[in-house]
Amino acid sequence: MNFAKRAEETESAIIKDRHFLHEHAELSFEEKETTAYLVSELEKMGIPVQTFPDYTGCIATIKGEKGDGPTILLRADIDALPIMEESGVDFASRTPGVMHACGHDCHASILLGAARLLKEQEKELKGTVKLLFQAAEEAFIGSHYYVDHGYLEGIDAAMGMHVWPTGPAGQVLIKDGELMASCDNFKITVHGVSTHGSMPHLGKDAIVAASSILLGLQHIVSRVNDPLNSLVVSVGKVSAGTQFNIITDTAVMEGTVRCYAKETRAMVEETMRRIVTDIAAAEGCTAELEYSYLEPSVVNGDPELTKIAREAAEKLYGPGAWAEAKKAGGSEDFSYVMDHIPSSMFAFLGCYDENDKDIYPLHNGKFRVNEKILKKGAAFYAQFAADYLEKKGGEER
Repeated sequence: MNFAKRAEETESAIIKDRHFLHEHAELSFEEKETTAYLVSELEKMGIPVQTFPDYTGCIATIKGEKGDGPTILLRADIDALPIMEESGVDFASRTPGVMHACGHDCHASILLGAARLLKEQEKELKGTVKLLFQAAEEAFIGSHYYVDHGYLEGIDAAMGMHVWPTGPAGQVLIKDGELMASCDNFKITVHGVSTHGSMPHLGKDAIVAASSILLGLQHIVSRVNDPLNSLVVSVGKVSAGTQFNIITDTAVMEGTVRCYAKETRAMVEETMRRIVTDIAAAEGCTAELEYSYLEPSVVNGDPELTKIAREAAEKLYGPGAWAEAKKAGGSEDFSYVMDHIPSSMFAFLGCYDENDKDIYPLHNGKFRVNEKILKKGAAFYAQFAADYLEKKGGEER
């Protein structure tokens, strides 16, 4: 099948799906109407769908008829963000304060489009394609349910993709090795002794101790970490005090840690605990650290898989269809799936529109997407899956 041509012919259906999903945006773990729509559309195609009594999202299965080959997973996330929409599109979200500002409506409609193409091609597929429409990516742990409950067992390879505002519209961005950072969050609570602001010697100032700790955390990056390893330690929220003339007994800081190497990840928590405890003690206070490991880094560790992806893009749209991706400091919940399925990869789909005077980033209320990229994303997903099964279907397993 000429997937590019067929995607062009079915473009209106892909756009229709995107508009419905965008209008009916739902937050993480609440994607019930979204899931119902996806299931309905997949069943109309004659594709079996698995749903879950206690969780949103679904998994569809297209079983090829040309031999009992391997199984590949394609994934799209489906949740929206708590953001008021200001995009100006005529299919804006009907739910006040909830918007698909990260393009997950695009991902889901692209995967539905790929499902149509692959279903039409199932007699020629040398294996099985599973389609995961994943809930709650924005909650950092949405993918855990499907892995932890065994729904992704028996899968040989997996691929995910995200629309990317810095890439030219419709171009696939691919990179071997480290692509996106891990995400860990922390909360530091400092306990002191309150007193009147005019008599600081009678108390233990939690704000001063917290300030010293905050500055000390910066030394993790500048003096403990190997400068050749990328690392960010950021405090984004500080809460303390009740009145101008009271030295407070409690201060709370919350922040995030981003890096790529597993060794760096482990070093940060260990070092942070030492800094928090020792600096607090030096100020006559105590402090506790809550450290949460959320998302591993996204690492494309299978060069054969990225080679298949590059060749699939070229087969569809020529040599300029893909480009080398740059590392991103953001994180991605699909990384948990990648840890479970070692032969996995993640790619970006450029959505930068040169004709649009106003370009807005992800997680912005004015975020818009040039819908011409949707058919290209669908064709790329389908081509990649078909090529993978063609290549691996004849191999001994």
